[in-house]
Amino acid sequence: MPCHGLGSARVFPVASVLLSLRRPRSSPRSFRVSYSSSIATPTQWLRRKFSIMAHPPSDFFEYTSGRWIFNDDLRHAERRRVFKVDELCRLAAEAVNRSPDAIMRMEKLAEGGFNRTFLITMCCGFQMVARIPYPATIPKYFTVASEVATMAFLRSSGLPIPEVYGYSPTPNNYIFMEFIQGTNLSDIWFGLGEGEIISISRQLAELESKMMLIAFPAGGSLYYAEDLENAAESASWPTRPGITLENKHFCVGPDTSLRLWYGKRSQLDLDRGPYESAEAALVRGAEKELAYLLRFGRPLLPFQRVRREAYKYQEQQPSDHIENLDRYRLIASSLIPRNLALNHFRIRHPDLQPSNIIVSRSPDSNLHVVGLIDWQHTSILPLFLLTGIPQQLQNYDDIGSQSLTRPSLPEKLDDLEETQQSGDMELYRRRLEYNTLHYAALTDPVGMLRRRLFCHASDPWEGETLALKVALIQATENWKMLTGGGLPCPVVFDPDDVRETIKLDAEQREADESLEACRVVIGFGPEGWMPAEHYEEAMAVSKKLKEDGLAAAESEEERAQVAAHWPLDDMDEEEYM
Repeated sequence: MPCHGLGSARVFPVASVLLSLRRPRSSPRSFRVSYSSSIATPTQWLRRKFSIMAHPPSDFFEYTSGRWIFNDDLRHAERRRVFKVDELCRLAAEAVNRSPDAIMRMEKLAEGGFNRTFLITMCCGFQMVARIPYPATIPKYFTVASEVATMAFLRSSGLPIPEVYGYSPTPNNYIFMEFIQGTNLSDIWFGLGEGEIISISRQLAELESKMMLIAFPAGGSLYYAEDLENAAESASWPTRPGITLENKHFCVGPDTSLRLWYGKRSQLDLDRGPYESAEAALVRGAEKELAYLLRFGRPLLPFQRVRREAYKYQEQQPSDHIENLDRYRLIASSLIPRNLALNHFRIRHPDLQPSNIIVSRSPDSNLHVVGLIDWQHTSILPLFLLTGIPQQLQNYDDIGSQSLTRPSLPEKLDDLEETQQSGDMELYRRRLEYNTLHYAALTDPVGMLRRRLFCHASDPWEGETLALKVALIQATENWKMLTGGGLPCPVVFDPDDVRETIKLDAEQREADESLEACRVVIGFGPEGWMPAEHYEEAMAVSKKLKEDGLAAAESEEERAQVAAHWPLDDMDEEEYM
């Protein structure tokens, strides 16, 4: 196993240089930025105006909202999409029963991790959004078809979702939708007062509760029945029949979760749903990764280069991950909670962060959530796999929030003034009733372990099996709590193997912390994204750090390893696809 034979722990040149960044600096970098935990979704939006009668600017086709500290050319190439602007405008106008001549201007509105968005304005003042997926967005047909159906279904259920005017899931894919007047929550989040944050959080809890009360007959992703039938008739999109909802226009079909389609995985003819049971939902991701490794697997260095030192720069074997995936499949059926209500299929926003929440102020100056956007890759899963608090909305300082303490009334409620009594009663009622099922899933003592096991078994293999193995060890150690007793755990680890694995995990956590410190100091976010105006200075800092790492090397061999595996250099990602 890759965790054996590591010898005594030591600090390698790369880790030691990055680790030094955690010490206070006399002159902090002025270009530090906050960033989202999701896939490269910048909050700084650029707008470009032009008359559609003129030649459109080239940045309509290029990503201009930021740069990446490594593999910058590759990230931009993935997001480059050339299209016929006049044709897009014609289709947009037809979608809302207007003439293309009515379009006054088109401007770039936003660039996220998967799409480029444009705002189209008519001469009458009407505005609409045109969204075009990047060429690298997968699975192409299913992603667009599912997102459109998901938005329409949830909008019909009373949720604040933009109306879809028109779309095409075919290779020249696009979505035309309503432009919601308002402000991105990410643009004002850090300037909000406590009362406004409480109000927004309450509204989001209400909306999530409403959404997660909707029952589905199976897991996967949501589609219009007609779109899934059209996909099934195409030889390039083999798929199982969908499971229709009570509203026969909609059905549950293949899961569009990105981890199921990443890289060469999209070439595999696999069962990606619909899932007719909680156990099927638990194992399909692991089965997908097993199929990928058996066909394409080869020894790899860890993708995260800062983690390679602990493996002494040795390639890791796919057979190790296959062994742990087989262990996961042995226990998967035992991960299903005994509370049957937590096994029902539900839906939830796949990335509920502030940049995907639109708010507006009413005449009385109160903030209201008026739109939830970006529904691509939405999955329908058993509730116990969907649960969790969005990272950017998490309250880490409040003891009650940390422990997920069940809400309670003040001890001396009767002694309070009538208005305060009424307010406390209302707050208690709302906290208690918004989402009781979600609360039950959140407070399940082994719920987080279940979700870690599911995610690590489904995630694409990147040259490491450590995260899954650690979760499996924790499952064996908490087997009775996880299953309620009964049959013994079918997975057994050697005690020496466990000690070495936990030791390696601690070393890799320290390496991760070092890289995180580097991110904060230099000011880059997920996948190395940063505002374009800070790129040159950030690259200069990265170059200096690498020079320090080379200088700290104790031998020519170590110096060569630092040079070859520096975590902020460009790298070839093809073998990890």
